[in-house]
Amino acid sequence: MPSKKSFLLVLLISFSVNIAQSSFYEPMKMDTVSWSIDDLGKMWTFDSVPVDAFYEKYGFRPTQEWLDDVRKSALQFGRGCSAAFVSEDGLIMTNHHCGRNQLKTVQKDDENILRDGFYAESPDEERQIKNLYVDQLIVIKDVTDVIKNFMKTGKTDDEKVKLRDQIKDSLITINSKETGLTYKVVTLYHGGKYSLYGYKRYNDVRLVMAPDFQIAATGWDWDNFTYPRYELDFMFYRAYDEEGKPINSNNYFSWNSDGAKEGEPIFVVGRPGSTDRLYSVAQLEYLRDYAYPNVLIGFNEIYDAYYRFYMNNTDKEELLNSVMGWGNSRKSYAGRLAGLNNNFIMKKKIEFQNDLIKKVNASPKLKEKYGHIWESIETVIKELNSLSAKNTVLRLSNYLRPQYYKLADEMVKIAEQKKLLNDERVEKYKDEKLSETIDDIFSDQFEVELEDNILAASVNFLSSVLDSNEPLLSEILNNKRGKEAVSYLKNNSEILIKEGFLNLAEKSPEEILETKDPFVNYILFIKNLSKEIKPKVKELNNTLSVLNELLGEVVFHVYGNKISPDATATLRISDGIISGYEYNGTIAPGKTSYYGLWDRFESFNKKTYPWGLHERWKTPPAELDLSTNVCFASTNDIVGGNSGSSAININKEVIGLVHDGNIESLAGHTIFLEENNRTVATDSKGLLEALKHIYKTERLVYELLNGKMK
Repeated sequence: MPSKKSFLLVLLISFSVNIAQSSFYEPMKMDTVSWSIDDLGKMWTFDSVPVDAFYEKYGFRPTQEWLDDVRKSALQFGRGCSAAFVSEDGLIMTNHHCGRNQLKTVQKDDENILRDGFYAESPDEERQIKNLYVDQLIVIKDVTDVIKNFMKTGKTDDEKVKLRDQIKDSLITINSKETGLTYKVVTLYHGGKYSLYGYKRYNDVRLVMAPDFQIAATGWDWDNFTYPRYELDFMFYRAYDEEGKPINSNNYFSWNSDGAKEGEPIFVVGRPGSTDRLYSVAQLEYLRDYAYPNVLIGFNEIYDAYYRFYMNNTDKEELLNSVMGWGNSRKSYAGRLAGLNNNFIMKKKIEFQNDLIKKVNASPKLKEKYGHIWESIETVIKELNSLSAKNTVLRLSNYLRPQYYKLADEMVKIAEQKKLLNDERVEKYKDEKLSETIDDIFSDQFEVELEDNILAASVNFLSSVLDSNEPLLSEILNNKRGKEAVSYLKNNSEILIKEGFLNLAEKSPEEILETKDPFVNYILFIKNLSKEIKPKVKELNNTLSVLNELLGEVVFHVYGNKISPDATATLRISDGIISGYEYNGTIAPGKTSYYGLWDRFESFNKKTYPWGLHERWKTPPAELDLSTNVCFASTNDIVGGNSGSSAININKEVIGLVHDGNIESLAGHTIFLEENNRTVATDSKGLLEALKHIYKTERLVYELLNGKMK
């Protein structure tokens, strides 16, 4: 496994070549670089789709009826992914990685659904996933004037933010009562525009089919955010009504069994999470120089903790889910950081800002209202810079949290509760319940090796991010790192065994809080740090929020709907075509075939990690044509949150299922560069062939091809 430094270096070198110029062989002349409207992307909201531009590019102008049907066919899946109806009987398609964490909740004692997959032969066998819901966007309403007029009554930035939140809550409450829909106020252009979105929520969602983990994640964290790809990252569910029957949906995407065609227009419909394309240069520099590097250090450490544990316990395949999850996080931040370290990208961002400032200064009216924005943002950013390291420690403290910290956290809670009269305490901390509570604390068994790895990761992160003079490092950690720190901390703690924990818990609150136990002192450090900087950070972020709102407002005033707004974890439609691109001195094909899947399997010696195959896949069935396309890359604009988005053609037919972007797309948080930013999707034909010949899901295949259950 490469070191963290070598991993970042590879990314930075790759990005400096692939993003900074359209060809490996053409030197970039920085003095000729200028910004373009296209740099800000094409994630269009459904109330502002550039239909004329679509017609100019593709000869296709979607009607309002087409757009309404597409909008209602798409879904938000749970709290973080995209999905869509793919039959009139409520069949839902999304990614395997969007729902794999819930598979254990519905499996029986003799099953391992994550490893082996699942298929319901009949509707009665479909299994309800508790607390899972999907949302269908029904209403979009512009509420910009309502919110802005209410905010104007605030005198300070804090007051304006509070008023903004109040009016949002009010709009949501009033409209929910009137319609029964679930509402959300969506901030577009950082406050240049506000929209009220109303969703129909389906709370009864049942699992229909899940493939095996290996095929849904082949290549694991190494292939994550890369292309060419060969994975089938899919899952099927069904929405049921209040009476326990499959819903009847008039809006759904039909299935195209021939797959995507090169050259045809492709529309990706889903809910991209967030982008920073409208941020000022000062704020992007803050992310580049402070926020992202510190977060990346933490994610690298936690990834290493899980990866090392898995490599020592390769029989525990379920660990690969954690390895891949943290691999996804660190690669995402590494890619964003590499993009911001790219001179070509930053030159474009500087040119965009300079042009905007010129336009503002050319108008006395605009200059009076907006001329101060950039200098004011710089002032706020300077203060945030000084707090960045400690703020990142607080942000990641919940992730870099071994069981030892949790024991210490419970001890501090006991001390705080013991300061209260017995009848004023939370029930489980009352004198008569305390012994039972402590028994519960020690009832869970945990993997000592993994927890030691996470503890080492936490210590290394703190030592890398905090100033060397920070008392935490010398007084609590004794300036130690890695395994040495783990041994030191555990040897000097009294709370890791039940007897020691009980002895300390029986003491007075003052004695507990004055203990020399290093884990308890770490928790106290985090609590004090939170009290020290959280109010300051909140105040600065409120000021920055108001300034960014003004920035978004003037961008919207100058450029209007020509620019698509930053992603906001809400439904968008993006246009594009299948297209290969230059990478690593060669060319990536627009589409890949099943041949590549078995090539990777054989080339890496048939090992489980990272290009292994489940038993059902190891020998290709004779019926499966290996030249069938399995994945494709397109020029659609997506970011995290688009996972599970349907790729459709002009006939509203599914031609692909989006599961990723390529490595170059990670700079998409800052800028969209169509020459090599790619959406990666599973081809509808390749997916269908797998359902037919590998999984033999006759009922599901029928429903996809006919748009209804058999």
